[in-house]
Amino acid sequence: MSIKVIIMDVDGTLTNSQKGISPKTKEALLNAQKAGCKLILASGRPTSGLKDFADELDMPNNGGLLVSYNGSQVVDSKTDEILFNQAMTVEEGQAVLEHLKQFAVRPMIDKNEYMYVNDVYNCMIPFNGEELNIIQYESRGGKYKLCEKDDLASFADFPLNKILTAADPEYLQANYKAMMEPFKDSLNCVFTAPFYFEYTANGIDKAKALDTVLIPMGYTRDEMIAFGDGHNDATMVEYAGTGVAMGNAVDDLKAKADYITLSNDEDGIAVALAEYL
Repeated sequence: MSIKVIIMDVDGTLTNSQKGISPKTKEALLNAQKAGCKLILASGRPTSGLKDFADELDMPNNGGLLVSYNGSQVVDSKTDEILFNQAMTVEEGQAVLEHLKQFAVRPMIDKNEYMYVNDVYNCMIPFNGEELNIIQYESRGGKYKLCEKDDLASFADFPLNKILTAADPEYLQANYKAMMEPFKDSLNCVFTAPFYFEYTANGIDKAKALDTVLIPMGYTRDEMIAFGDGHNDATMVEYAGTGVAMGNAVDDLKAKADYITLSNDEDGIAVALAEYL
């Protein structure tokens, strides 16, 4: 059966190391839409952090969808209609934020145009031998303004689609089990990068979001191809009829994929689409 839906993670998959879409990959995706394919961006990013990429790929004029917050929300890129949304309850979000106070991590939550943190100056983490301003990186990627709150747990009296924490990768590896212990059976707790560990509602992942929205639209899994590079892409790569791991993907994802393409810096998406379309 021919491919009708192209699903892509963003960071490390659609975008290259410069956080942009290469000309070759962009051309391949524009041509795929001209041939009748639907594009879907499926990312841990908030919806606001996906819209510029959707516009660059002309997705609003071609029926594209935005799967954000690791599958917690699905939005029509043209109308901004929310097609699916499953946030944590207020009580769940507050419990997580209260629990996190005992760990040396930087929690980040969002509401409307703001991202809320404890301290905007407590922002640097070591990664790949360099210092990364993680709060600047995340707020700019989501197109948020920043606001400090001394007590995020008491402030968050609204449902949260995601609680993101950032820290030194070695610290997260040593502490993530304790961070997730009270919630391991009630929430989805997952690494989305070596320096990111996040919480979403129970049962939420990219595959569930895709299944909830695409199947009622008349698409079948055999008509879908999904691209990813990280642990949080595993469910959608396994869900799609054709699951593709980028050359720069983690080994666990490569083991689950049907096909391994070139890296995000080598136009891996374009190379695979030439093979399958």
